[in-house]
Amino acid sequence: MTDLVYRNETTLRAIALALSIIIWALLLIGTVGIVLIYILLIALFALIAHSALIAHLRGNAIRISSRQMPDLYQRLYRCSTQLGLPNVPEAYLVNGNGLLNAFATRFLGRDFVVLLSDVVDSMEDRPGALDFYIGHELGHLRRHHLTWAKILAPALFLPMLGAAYSRAREYTCDRHGLAVCENPEDAQYGLVALAAGKRRWKSVNLEDFGASAAPRPGFWMSLHELVGDYPWLNKRQAWLRALTERRKPKLGGRNPLAFFISLLLPRIPGMGLAGGLVVVAYVAILAAIAIPAYQDYVNRAAVAAAMTESAPYRSAVAQYAMTHQQWPASLEQAGLGSITPDRTVAGITLGENGQLTLSFVAPAMRSHSLVLAPYVSQGVIHWQCGGELPPKWLPPSCKAL
Repeated sequence: MTDLVYRNETTLRAIALALSIIIWALLLIGTVGIVLIYILLIALFALIAHSALIAHLRGNAIRISSRQMPDLYQRLYRCSTQLGLPNVPEAYLVNGNGLLNAFATRFLGRDFVVLLSDVVDSMEDRPGALDFYIGHELGHLRRHHLTWAKILAPALFLPMLGAAYSRAREYTCDRHGLAVCENPEDAQYGLVALAAGKRRWKSVNLEDFGASAAPRPGFWMSLHELVGDYPWLNKRQAWLRALTERRKPKLGGRNPLAFFISLLLPRIPGMGLAGGLVVVAYVAILAAIAIPAYQDYVNRAAVAAAMTESAPYRSAVAQYAMTHQQWPASLEQAGLGSITPDRTVAGITLGENGQLTLSFVAPAMRSHSLVLAPYVSQGVIHWQCGGELPPKWLPPSCKAL
């Protein structure tokens, strides 16, 4: 049974597990346990969504049993026994609507296998090929891929690693499908039906199809495979054929540049290159909105700090004017010294008619200045804010003066 596991799956799973443990620990510590609340909410949402699938199967699909579709049940039973599964999964036949495939799922501790009717109908002339589909899905259950997917969730979003582990699982399940086929060609024809369709698969030359994986693919084919969850079908068929003939498959190497680019692309499991581009687009949009908004926030904070630091200067100028009935000619005359530069305000100067001008330290603010001009209204000195500043940078305390 160990021969049924693709050579890289165990290694990739160990690496993904180590990284997932680290990521889970960092999330737990970094959020002080708050991440557990989000995990529970996501789990609850996933449970409800998954329950809809199971309810649909039980309400609209045909359950495969010894009395209902007995020929399919016998295949399912034999394949489960041959692969050493302790129980026969709950199985259903669903209208494929033109799709040739099958899938496995797990809900509340119960295993399920779903066969699409089109793949069953298309294999009437070669019923043994159905064993490949059944064995492939049983491989997912036997290797507990569905459970591991939850544990390894953080690592599955990592570039290169998540996709590589997903492809390794498919190769492993192809081996399970091959193991339950009495005729090795049944497995190969079952696989090429995914490429050629439910009628033309019969005329596919298996040797030529497998040989098409030998030439070295170009950049784009390499890139799309490296970010994808599934290997190319011709490579999967080449592996099945090589296993049957007890040799290594002849596969073309990948483009080196594609490895480098795939490391830079974000990953969403199941979406391939499109998922990475969606993430890049969202990040670009958020950056276009967030960066200017953050810069405005920083600038407003700098102006607010300048207003706070100018308070004793405004008070001294107003006190001098009320006492001497004229504006001071200098800061020294008003009893003030030069401001000590800090991380926000670079300096303050006193101009004509008691006008105070504050300059800023930040490079983005050096071309701007805050001007505070005093004026008298009903015997009381008020201050008017202005200068070379956008109005949106002025804090409420400035606008209220």
